[in-house]
Amino acid sequence: MNRPTSNNNFLQTFLQQESAGGMLLFGAALLAILLANSPFAYLYELLIDTTVAIQIGALKLSKPLLLWVNDGFMAIFFFLVGLELKREFLEGELADKRNIILPGLGAVGGMVIPALCYILFNLEDPVALKGWAIPAATDIAFALGVLALLGSKVPGSLKVFLTSLAIFDDIGAILIIALFYTNNISLTALIIAAGCIVVLFILNKTGVAEKGFYVAIGVVMWIALLKSGVHATLTGVVLAMFIPMQSPKEAEGSPLKSMEHDLHPMVAFVILPIFAFCNAGINFEGVGLEQLLHGVSLGVAVGLFFGKQLGVFAFCWLGIVLKLTKLPNGMSWSTLYGTAMLCGIGFTMSLFIGSLAFEETGVNLIFDERLGILIGSLAAGLAGYLVLRSSLKKEPLNTRLP
Repeated sequence: MNRPTSNNNFLQTFLQQESAGGMLLFGAALLAILLANSPFAYLYELLIDTTVAIQIGALKLSKPLLLWVNDGFMAIFFFLVGLELKREFLEGELADKRNIILPGLGAVGGMVIPALCYILFNLEDPVALKGWAIPAATDIAFALGVLALLGSKVPGSLKVFLTSLAIFDDIGAILIIALFYTNNISLTALIIAAGCIVVLFILNKTGVAEKGFYVAIGVVMWIALLKSGVHATLTGVVLAMFIPMQSPKEAEGSPLKSMEHDLHPMVAFVILPIFAFCNAGINFEGVGLEQLLHGVSLGVAVGLFFGKQLGVFAFCWLGIVLKLTKLPNGMSWSTLYGTAMLCGIGFTMSLFIGSLAFEETGVNLIFDERLGILIGSLAAGLAGYLVLRSSLKKEPLNTRLP
């Protein structure tokens, strides 16, 4: 199989895989919900609660399957995110500083306003407040999956804007996890992780392009961070920053692009669907107004649906009005607003941050958190689709991709 070599081919491949992956993600989440509300619900719970242990001498890792998925599989997901971030900033769409301002502003607004919405609903509950970052995330796979339903009517500039905004959104999520969702810090484990970073730096600076060396050091760093109290998924981002963009031997191509190309299908079609299947299984038995009107459920749903569209659109509008940036060619105010609505689909990252927020509290708010994520994400996806479908019909044909 030939690897894509141009930026346009990379973007096209990314969009195709993310769109198809979004459909599979939806199917996995739906299957989990159906199983959790069927006579086979006990089998679903038994599966995700099954203890999986690995032991090498005195080193033992023992976790339920759900946590292996959340700590292990999501580290691979964040590794891919890190590779994409590095490539985009070095030679992709974000290498041109003019392409950074608008999606950057949208991402900031799309994190700040939803978080404030959530806080307003949970001001008097210190435990619930731990989930303030849940509605701050955007699920790019689902969002691009919705765009795919609109077909060729979608301008290329809109896809690039949404993808760029999601990249900045991922940076924000990474910083939030690193700064706010760490606990019980182990100094010894952190020293080992720091040593791994030094080794990765030396490998990169001495021109080592063998991917196996980086992966081996990455595994050691993942174990160290897992034991340190800093969330292990951050290993993926740190490791990606040291993967060489170009091999010293020009004929060998780019190790970073090679790894990104190889990982994308596995993440889009295996890792994220498995994550959705393990995390989305909500049992709706006994659900009533008390659950729907819980501060966590309302805060997440309102943050995703209203907070995201308001934050993304308002911050972008302000940047354009102040002449800091401009509306991309092929986009109108209505398509910008529809895209801002799609940013309210927070599914994968919202579920992940929710598990981090509440898994250590000893209070079972996971149900409320997932309920709000489902309601807010579905509402945002449907509303964004309808607004974009209506506004794209009014766009001049010369602003569309063939």
